[in-house]
Amino acid sequence: MASARLFIFDADPAALGSYERALANLEPTEVVVESDLAKARKLAEEEPFDGLIIAVDSAGGSELALVTAARSQDADLPAVIVCRKPTTDNALAALQLGHVDFLTPPLDDDKLAAAVDKMLSERRTEAENALLRRRAERPHVFDDMIGTCPAMRKVFDVISQVADSGVDCLIHGETGTGKELVARSIHTRSRRAGKQFVPVDCGAIPDNLLESEFFGHEKGAFTGAERREIGLLEFADGGTFFLDEIGELPVLLQAKLLRTLQERRIRRVGGRAEIPVDVRIVAATARKLEEMVDDGRFRRDLYYRINVVRIDLPPLRERGDDLGLLAERFAAKYSREMGRTIHGISPEAYQVMAHYAWPGNVRELQNVMRRAIALSTDTLIGPEDLPESLVAEAGRATTAAALSDTMLTSTGEEGYFALRDAHLAKFERQYLSDLLTRNHGDVKAAAQEARLPRGTLYRLLKNNDLDGGKFR
Repeated sequence: MASARLFIFDADPAALGSYERALANLEPTEVVVESDLAKARKLAEEEPFDGLIIAVDSAGGSELALVTAARSQDADLPAVIVCRKPTTDNALAALQLGHVDFLTPPLDDDKLAAAVDKMLSERRTEAENALLRRRAERPHVFDDMIGTCPAMRKVFDVISQVADSGVDCLIHGETGTGKELVARSIHTRSRRAGKQFVPVDCGAIPDNLLESEFFGHEKGAFTGAERREIGLLEFADGGTFFLDEIGELPVLLQAKLLRTLQERRIRRVGGRAEIPVDVRIVAATARKLEEMVDDGRFRRDLYYRINVVRIDLPPLRERGDDLGLLAERFAAKYSREMGRTIHGISPEAYQVMAHYAWPGNVRELQNVMRRAIALSTDTLIGPEDLPESLVAEAGRATTAAALSDTMLTSTGEEGYFALRDAHLAKFERQYLSDLLTRNHGDVKAAAQEARLPRGTLYRLLKNNDLDGGKFR
C-alpha cells in the first residue's frame, strides 16, 4: 500500500531496530514508533494510521488499550499484537478486539514481516472494495454532475453517446443549470481529452475585441497591436472550443465563425494566410435561438451548423429529489472547506427549499449552501440559516399552492402533490397559531423558539394572515 502509515509501540527502545529490519523489504511505508505508553496513547487517538504493531510485555496486557484508542477514529484499523510472554488472559483480550494477528514466540523477522504484509494487503483490499461499493451505491453521480430525475438521466445518456463522436453540440438551459459542466464532460470523455478545453463567455467580451480574441491578430493590425497574438480558436487546436452564451455573438462575427466551422481554417485580423485548425465546437445558451433566428438576430445557417446534437438541461425546480442530493453534496463540500461540523439539512429547511423556485438554479443553490454553512451555529442547517428572501418566497409559493389545491379538491381532481401541499399549508398555519399562543403573541420570543429570523417570521405570519397582537 503506497504511503501506508504504521504505528509501532514497544516499551523496550532497544527492540525497535528489529522492526526496521523486518519491514525493510516491504512496500513503502511511513513508520511512527513510540516506547512511552502515555505518548503512544495520545498519538493513537489523534493521528491516522493504516495499521498497528503493539508489543505486549505486561501480564495484564495494558498495552492493548492502544488498539481501542486508535480505533476511536477508525473502527476497522487492523493490528499485529506481538506478545513476548503470552498468557491466556492476554490472548483472549487480544482476540476479543477483533481484526488482529496474535504473534507469540519464537519470533523472527520473517514471521513479523509476513504478518505486517498480510495486514497491509487486507487493508488495501478493504479500501478498494469500499471505493467500488461507493461507486455502485452512487448511480446518481456522472463525472462532476449529480442527477436521478429522468431529464438528467437523458442528459447523461446523450453525453455518453456523442462524446467520442466528435460532432458539434448545442447545450440549452437556464442560467446556472450547469452547461459548462456538460461541455467539460463531453470533452473529457472524447478523444480530445488530452488537448485544450477553451471556454469563452461570449457575453463578457466587448464587441470590438471579440474578433481579435477569437482569431488573433498580426502586428500593426490595429492601434495597440504591437505584436502578433494567436486567438482562442488557434489555442484550442486539437481540443474543444466552448462558446458559452453564443446567442450574445454579434451577427458579423457569427458569419466569420460559420466560415471557420465549415472550412476549419482561420485568418488572423490583419493577416492574409489561412491557418488550419482542428477544433470541436460545443456551444451553450440560455436564450431561445429559434426565436432569434426568426427575428434575424441569429444566423439560420450557423444555428443549423452548431445544432447537430442538442442537449436540454432541466431547471432545478423540475428536478425533484435532485435538489436534496445537490444540497447535501454542497453542504458536505463547504463544511470540509470551512472546517465546520455540519451533518446535513433539517427537514424544516428542506421543506422551505423544496417550495422555492430557484431562478438561479444549481449555481444559486451552491451560494445558498455556502452562506448557510458559514452562518450556521448548529450541526444541522435550519430555516434560520437560509436567506430571508428565500424563506419568504417559499412561504408565498406554499400559500398559493394551497389555495390552488383547495380549488382542485373541490372539483374532485386532487392528487398526491395537491393534497400534500394543502396539508403542509394547513400545518404551517396551525404551527404558527400555536407558536403565537404559547408565546402570548410575542413575536420575538416566538422567533427564538422557532429558530427563525424575526423578519422571516413576520413574513410567514403575513402570508397566513396572522397578527401577533390578537394572541396577547
